[in-house]
Amino acid sequence: MPKAKIAVVGGSGLYHIEGLTDIEEVNPTTPFGKPSHTITIGKLEGTHIAFLPRHGRGHTITPSEVPYRANIYALKALGVERIIAVNAVGSFKKELKPGDLVIPDQLIDLTRHRADSFFGGGIVVHIAFADPFCPDLSKILYDAARKTKANVHFGGTYIAMEGPAFSTRAESRLYRSWGADIIGMTAIPEAKLAREAEICYAMVAGVTDYDSWQEKSERLVVGDILKTLRSNIDTIREIIKLAVAEVKDERKCECASAMSVAIATSRKNIPAALKNKYDLLIGKYLKGAS
Repeated sequence: MPKAKIAVVGGSGLYHIEGLTDIEEVNPTTPFGKPSHTITIGKLEGTHIAFLPRHGRGHTITPSEVPYRANIYALKALGVERIIAVNAVGSFKKELKPGDLVIPDQLIDLTRHRADSFFGGGIVVHIAFADPFCPDLSKILYDAARKTKANVHFGGTYIAMEGPAFSTRAESRLYRSWGADIIGMTAIPEAKLAREAEICYAMVAGVTDYDSWQEKSERLVVGDILKTLRSNIDTIREIIKLAVAEVKDERKCECASAMSVAIATSRKNIPAALKNKYDLLIGKYLKGAS
């Protein structure tokens, strides 16, 4: 099976990556089912990358139905060490205008119906998640965005809501009062699972609207939101191209060893079947455990 160290997880509006060469498509199976869609692997700027459309081609999967665990596990199995996520978001700040880009650095999880960990059923893991986005990869994305002359903002808190309905006006104003910057439906559990898989995770968020906190806010129309996002897609593709060229093999961030201090269950109490199931994720930390 072909390998790739960098993956792009495309959201609303980004369903393929242009400029890929030596393309291969893979359909991996995982202990958590099948990924959202076929994973495309190819070369971009001489670097092997994997591309996975989060909602499937044609946007057929709701935010709550995305097989997040299968997606991240499959990318891990392909050798992925860094994920560049592309997301559509609403804004709680006037200065974060539709058409702008945000590289967020914080998350608030308000999802309710999603499996947000690979583990359980006999093995307990408590991942450190104080800084949910990889700072090194986020900086690379920001610098790349600056080179494209995009109106990009570095840092910000992303509210992860369940969806698929948009916020009520009261909810939108509450989130704004918390100091949140943007809102979307797919960063969680994607970011948590990436951390459990020891994969660096960073996001390019495209602002499409002002959510519903404004007194005279217009009704959110999906077609208008997608139109705004599509206007930025070429820029986002260029950011990805520039960022991929700047990524170095060595990782100095904490993402790469996140699981080394996260396993709470005594190694001797982890059944062989679970050790086998989770070998890809934590096998290196269980070697020699009786």
